[in-house]
Amino acid sequence: MTTATADIARDLAPTGVLRASINLGNPVLAHGTPEAPGGVTVDIAREIGARLGVPVELVCFDAARKSYEAMTTGRADLCFLAVEPAREAEVAFTSPYVVIEGVYAVPADSGLATPADVDREGVRIGVKRGSAYDLYLTRTLRNATVVRGEEGVDTFRTEGLEAGAGIRQPMTAFVAAHPDVRLIEGRFMEIRQAVGTTPARRPETVRFLTDLVEELKADGFVAEALRRANQSPALVAPPRDDATRSC
Repeated sequence: MTTATADIARDLAPTGVLRASINLGNPVLAHGTPEAPGGVTVDIAREIGARLGVPVELVCFDAARKSYEAMTTGRADLCFLAVEPAREAEVAFTSPYVVIEGVYAVPADSGLATPADVDREGVRIGVKRGSAYDLYLTRTLRNATVVRGEEGVDTFRTEGLEAGAGIRQPMTAFVAAHPDVRLIEGRFMEIRQAVGTTPARRPETVRFLTDLVEELKADGFVAEALRRANQSPALVAPPRDDATRSC
């Protein structure tokens, strides 16, 4: 291990163990149980630990907001979250490794036909509290109302709301299991999933993480991790526009 790598390891994992916050609530990124998690975020966390020569502890949660809280309260050294302005004051993000889509579900007989139609007076949208799409819709909607719950689609169903918001893959499965519900064609947002740590880390540490994310996208690591988790390798984020710029 080089001196520079050792310095990054001490900065990122000061306890000697890299504590990675894993959100099991997003099935595209992680799956399994806290005792036996898997998925692309788990694979990236372990690869970071291997590159730094430190053991990895996977700290698992069932929601993004809990993963975020673990990062901001010092219970984790690393997180895997969507890049959102509401989080950037507390998290230093890399470039994204995966891009997924936020979509709406509506009753099959709904007159809402496009994502733009949903933002109108009287429309209530069920969302998972603290999710990337909760944060995005809260700051971008002008007329519709966000209704938060533990699971957006459950809130949509149980409260008889006009729409539910979520990630395309689980929303597609939900609609397939509920013929009285349909997806609105098109996305309302792109969700850029990135690796994060605290802004107090050294610039060299954040640069190491960003450069590693770019390497893992370019060499097929992320695509293969997605494939092993039965997710589409097409979800891999594109390379940074400026390969010399660190995030």
